Formats: sequence, structure tokens, C-alpha cells
Amino acid sequence: MTSPIVEARSLAVGWPGAAPLLEGVSFDVHRGEIFAILGGSGSGKSTLMRALIGLESPVSGEVAIAGELAPKLEARRPTFGVMFQQGALFGSLTVLQNVSLPLERWTDLPRDAVLAIARAKLRLVGLEEAGDKLPSELSGGMKKRAAIARALALEPSLVFLDEPSSGLDPVTSAGLDDLILTLKRALGLTVVIVTHELGSIFAIVDRCILLDHEQRGVSASGAPRELADSDQPKVRAFFQRAARAS
Repeated sequence: MTSPIVEARSLAVGWPGAAPLLEGVSFDVHRGEIFAILGGSGSGKSTLMRALIGLESPVSGEVAIAGELAPKLEARRPTFGVMFQQGALFGSLTVLQNVSLPLERWTDLPRDAVLAIARAKLRLVGLEEAGDKLPSELSGGMKKRAAIARALALEPSLVFLDEPSSGLDPVTSAGLDDLILTLKRALGLTVVIVTHELGSIFAIVDRCILLDHEQRGVSASGAPRELADSDQPKVRAFFQRAARAS
């Protein structure tokens, strides 16, 4: 059996001088799966992801990516891609320029090669005609797709997606779900998704953890359909709400 691509061990996250938002969080992400971090508002989902990718240091515990302790996000060429919430595209740059940025920062490729790779990533997400547009000219769903293309620029085997369906209508959200599944299968990706938009969870997620604000940690873990039948009423209710929303 291959080792996990992400390992979180006894993580505590939060802010200096305050009680931890989460503590004692441990889980593995297996290669080739779509793994979700779930929970209600204020449960610490995005804070946990920021600790996983090295954007913030955990209060205690450790994170390993592909067997190595995770460095600070900008310490060296990343081994994973990240789609931040709302896309986080640079408004003064075109879509093509946004996707080119990681290649310009972390490789010595000539300009023509950078642009060719960036255009290929845009084709992967269905935005081959949008390269010359500014982010302000894109719809919400197109911004999310452009951000995913940028996350794929360095050919990572692991990507983190923060709230990929947030703010999207049901049809656009379903199309994004299909894209994530297609990219996972075509590229052999491992995907970690942070979300509270649960309408499509049973369609794309292999395993998940559920964070609980009151417990300040993980209240349940496993496949979504298993957790929907949990003997814990609070956990079962959470996933039944997800099922009604889908």
C-alpha cells in the first residue's frame, strides 16, 4: 500500500493568545482520491487548509506532503497547486498572464514555452478563448476555472481547492464538479476540497472529515454515504441536509 500524500498529525490551529480553533486533528489523504474538509461556518475549514499548505503555521502538530514536512508556501517550488476562495486572480493581469505566473516564478522556461503551457491549461478547463480577458470580464464560474488552471500550471499531482462551488448557481456548480472529476481521472490528481456547499458532495467526494466548532476538532470521518447513516445524530443531520440540498 502506498503512503498517504498528505499526513496531518495532532494539528492545532488558531491565533496567538487565543484558545485553538481546532486541536488534535489527524487524518491522511490517499493518492488519487477526492478528500473533503467539511463543516459549518466558523468551524475552521479554511484555517485548517491554510495550515496544510504552509500559509500559516499550526499552533502544534505537523503536516507532511508526499513524505516531507510541509515548508512555508513560498519557501521553494510548491509540489501542489492551490485554488484560493473566490479565485484570487490578479485583476490587472489577463487570464493568460495569471496562469503564466507560477511558471514565471518557479521555472526557467522561455517565454514561448510558458505561454504554450498556460494556454494548454486553459484548454483543460474550457477557457481556451478567454486568455486575453481580464478577471473582471469573467463570470463567477469562469473565474473558478481560471484559478484551477493556474493551480495546475506546474503539473502538480495534488491540488487544494478552497470553496470551489461557493457563490455559483446549481448548473454552473454541477459543471465545475464534472470538471474536477474529469481532471482527477485524466491527470491522476489527488484533490483536497474545503467546502460548505454540500449539494454535490455525494457525487464527487471519496472521503471526508467533518469539523465541529463546539468540539474544536473532527467529529466524524469516512465516506459521505457512510456518514449519512452515522449513529451520531448531529453528524447524520449534517449529511441529511446535504442530501436534501442536492
